[in-house]
Amino acid sequence: MNLQQLEYIIAVDRYKNFSRAAEHCYVTQATLSAMVKKLEQELDIVIFDRKKSPAITTDCGIEIIGEARKVIHHAKQLVEISKSAHDTIDGRVRMGIIPTIANTLLPLILKPILTKYPDLIIEIHEITTDNLIKELELGSLDFGILATPLEYDQIEENILYYEAMMVYGVAHNENQYILPDSLNNQKIWLLEEGHCFRNQTINICNLDKKDDMPDNLQFEANSFETLLNIADEFGGITLIPELFYHRMSSERKRKTQSFNAPLPVREVSLIYYRPYAKQRVIKRLTEEIKILMKGKLVSESFRPGDLSIIGI
Repeated sequence: MNLQQLEYIIAVDRYKNFSRAAEHCYVTQATLSAMVKKLEQELDIVIFDRKKSPAITTDCGIEIIGEARKVIHHAKQLVEISKSAHDTIDGRVRMGIIPTIANTLLPLILKPILTKYPDLIIEIHEITTDNLIKELELGSLDFGILATPLEYDQIEENILYYEAMMVYGVAHNENQYILPDSLNNQKIWLLEEGHCFRNQTINICNLDKKDDMPDNLQFEANSFETLLNIADEFGGITLIPELFYHRMSSERKRKTQSFNAPLPVREVSLIYYRPYAKQRVIKRLTEEIKILMKGKLVSESFRPGDLSIIGI
């Protein structure tokens, strides 16, 4: 029995398919199948029912895989401890990040971090909040970046920054700010279900549903760029985060307005699942991102009491 075999059975249990598990583990299906079969023979049990499609993990197999996850975790911890003694930041880490943060944050932080830590390999997956949390719990991701606060006992949150929410689709006036209550009667365009920014928009605007849509149009966007294009064409407004505003054209910035205090903000955090955490790398990356974001957000000029953290 070896760690590689344990990683293989964990992958098969996750994907319920030997071919996809082999692809995930960067080996041929024949190699993976042979190693899994050898482990079953050594333990004298059947871990997977191969007659079913997708493959089904047997009751005994579920217990074995549960223990295998613990063994893999402790093996990784041994490596982490040894690296900590030498204060090195290297190896591979798997990061999940939600799309509404990825498009503006990654261009600001990736190059400086990769340049400073050339031996660190960052594997990035753009993924929605619910799926990100599931992957953390499975140990398929080492950490994630998303909007918080969450309510999960086993998940730790390192707050990175507070990002202001802004309104697109109104005439810009430097001396005038918008109150959330003033948006109640507006036509508001939303991201599709699954995006936490959609929920935050609904919370800010006190929406029960979208009103005033064309009778023959049902539309929910998957990106801020699409939201802006639709608002330009049909009228109405949409909400955007501050970092996205900084990447907009001057013409579109003139259609964007800030909120009055208390300033609605989204809390952005680096999160990790406690049993599988790579503490040393996570701590260092948290510090680096905070440094890289310093001076880039208007929330830094507000007192904490003048910020309103919008729930998800």
